Amino acid sequence: MTAISHPPAATWSRTETASRAGAARYVFALLRLGTGWIFLWAFLDKMFGLGYATKPAAAWIEGGHPTQGFLKNSAKGPLADFYHSIAGTAWADALFMAGLAGIGVALILGIGMRVAATAGALLLVMMWTVVLPPATNPVIDDHLISAGLLIGLALTSAGDTLGLGRWWARTRLVRRMPWLR
Repeated sequence: MTAISHPPAATWSRTETASRAGAARYVFALLRLGTGWIFLWAFLDKMFGLGYATKPAAAWIEGGHPTQGFLKNSAKGPLADFYHSIAGTAWADALFMAGLAGIGVALILGIGMRVAATAGALLLVMMWTVVLPPATNPVIDDHLISAGLLIGLALTSAGDTLGLGRWWARTRLVRRMPWLR
């Protein structure tokens, strides 16, 4: 195997460093937008039964329970009894749907990235714990990778590029409560 050689970072010019940083900002912005759409789409499909993961008759607006299928049918492992007990309850459905919508909108707009990343990572880790051990790997799956991505997006202020993050940070509310950044 032939190694690809790159010049050490210390030898990069300021222009090259700025160019790489700018490209990385756009990569993270696109990952933020894509991840936001994943959350928002899950909300829309479960709300209206658009026929992808949720059939129209099972839509939340038709009286369906967005948490019931996954928690009732997929839960296994040490937390299965807990997840079975909350599957389809009104409070679990409401929190789940609010989380999907709020996380999706915040990521797409690039605002409230800290709150969205924390809530999204918590939701994803909880979804990971529904099916322990994971089906395709004994330790890790896409839920944990996505949770890490969300934290990374918040840490890198990914909402500032192709989003409203800079404007949001200057609002009086966020200046008083920076955790909303």
